[in-house]
Amino acid sequence: MATSVAEEGQRSLNGIISDTQTKKMTDLPTELLEHILCFPVLKHDDICNVSCCCKRLHDVCHGRGKVWGHQYKLRWPRLQMFYRQNECCDWLREYKTRHRVGIQIRRTVESISRRFFTEVPCVGQVLGDSFAEIESLGMPEHFCEDELLFILNSDKRKSLTLKYYAKKILYFLRQQNILRSLKTFMEQPADQQSSLEGAVLVDQYCNPLADVTLNSISAQLDEIAEKVKKMLRIKNPSHPSLRIAQGDCSVVQDFELQRQVVCALNSVLYEQLQYKGNEFDYYNPLNSYIHQVLLRRTGIPISLSVLYINLTRKLGVQLEPVNFPNHFLLRWCQKPKGSEDIYDFVYIDAFGKGKQLTAKECEYLIGHQVTADYYSAISTTEVLLRMVGNLLNIGKRGEGNEKSYQLLRDSLDLYLTINPDNVQYLLLQARLYFHLGIWPEKVLDILQHIQALDPSQHGAVGYLVQHTLEHIQHKKHPATPEVKKRSAPEHLEVQYSVGLIMKHKRSGYNCVIYGWDPKCTMSQEWITTMRVHQLSNGANQPFYNVLVQDGTCRYAAQENLEPHSAPLEIGHPEVGRYFSEFAATYYFANDELQTRYPEDVVETLGTVQELYHRLTPGDANPDRASAADQNNHRAAPV
Repeated sequence: MATSVAEEGQRSLNGIISDTQTKKMTDLPTELLEHILCFPVLKHDDICNVSCCCKRLHDVCHGRGKVWGHQYKLRWPRLQMFYRQNECCDWLREYKTRHRVGIQIRRTVESISRRFFTEVPCVGQVLGDSFAEIESLGMPEHFCEDELLFILNSDKRKSLTLKYYAKKILYFLRQQNILRSLKTFMEQPADQQSSLEGAVLVDQYCNPLADVTLNSISAQLDEIAEKVKKMLRIKNPSHPSLRIAQGDCSVVQDFELQRQVVCALNSVLYEQLQYKGNEFDYYNPLNSYIHQVLLRRTGIPISLSVLYINLTRKLGVQLEPVNFPNHFLLRWCQKPKGSEDIYDFVYIDAFGKGKQLTAKECEYLIGHQVTADYYSAISTTEVLLRMVGNLLNIGKRGEGNEKSYQLLRDSLDLYLTINPDNVQYLLLQARLYFHLGIWPEKVLDILQHIQALDPSQHGAVGYLVQHTLEHIQHKKHPATPEVKKRSAPEHLEVQYSVGLIMKHKRSGYNCVIYGWDPKCTMSQEWITTMRVHQLSNGANQPFYNVLVQDGTCRYAAQENLEPHSAPLEIGHPEVGRYFSEFAATYYFANDELQTRYPEDVVETLGTVQELYHRLTPGDANPDRASAADQNNHRAAPV
């Protein structure tokens, strides 16, 4: 009996073992398989291989399932904001589309340096064709932007040329979107246009790579409004402004209650938060950008007025903008049913810590009398034109560098989007593009528009048309770039090479060499102005094109330069145009610059080895070490 029981138990045990041994992974529940396949170590190619094993795993890895959704979110986390939570979509198709867009965007960016290296490095000119290429992909725009951001956020010191053009494309793409938003904004009825929204659009267009949104700016104003309410609550617990919710358009009618709001706002804004007018750096463009005004707590009259008028509106007090000459103001009506008599208003100077002025005191502010028209309220459109006009004037005052030209271009784009038929600024835009040698086809379109608006401009238009057509013909037959070899007899006095980080002996600035001439090639006027004749070797010595740490480009004599004792990165915006990598002690020239200076890479590596690196016994031959270093760079993907 005992034996039969034992045998029966053994048979049962063998059955259990046999069942366990025949179990497969595919027998697991779908939820558990999905959980296993969502482990972070598994990449998209692993999931592709798993799904090809059998029908069971293929079904678990279906396009709308959890596995591909996880892969998509893991690889492109920034894109999650474009999907609703728990949204059901074909994640495999989205993954393939995003992957394909990434490859095409990268190819486009990589091709730009080859096509535009010899051109003037301005955003529009470089990217006109590339933008059309990207649009022709017909892909979701947020996919394109995500790939560009992915390129920009990769290894800081590598792929500098790729990042340089990716940044320009991203800048251009975002600006086109903002212009579309501005046009939509301008189509709204005047009474529905918010000066805050308009100011944010101006800010976004001039700073397309900054994280500036209307929601974030409004949230900061809401925080300030809450501080004002807190102060009001102490002084008047029953004040009606305390009952105004966010987004409510209620108006406080009683003048004494309005006065309490204005006093509390001045106390919070100027005393507690220390906002002030920027008297010492008035013409800094940052004073006009609303996000910078909030960040730095300083601005100019119009930017502080936009801040002030939107805060009072949140608290139930209606103010109006006044386009006063040389000093933007706000007006506050003191009559219950409104009035157009300039003496029925108190004028508020947001730049002057909220000081309240009479009409006569406003004239003292600017030092001369004005007509009553200047005290009238203006529309949101006129506020934006004044704001953009300020930026335009700052761009005109600039030093003629890339930064000032970009500000001038951006402000002209904005102004002509708001007021497209302004002949004065259309002509300025055409002249600017002509001067920079960019977008000749667009220059012709602008000139045609000017001629239709104002035939009396035919003289200026005719001159620009003639020379623009010549420029277009010249572009069809570009000159072959000059190749400079160090071994040429006329170049034997050139001591330094492209990519070396230098220090100016007299001025003390740090820089990197991106070009050289065996003798000074500037005009006689420049040579005289820069007092080149006072140098010991005068103009008859090598001169170097250098990118300077302060963002300028300079032309320096050889006797004024020396290798930097402790090389460091040069924070110049154009570094990526010429160099593909910062290699700790020097910059490695990109393919286009190497074509111009084919013998400089070896020279730079040899100089760096001699100046900064101690050779190990195995690397006693500097030529061999330099050649190995160069081969390593050529093997690395750009």
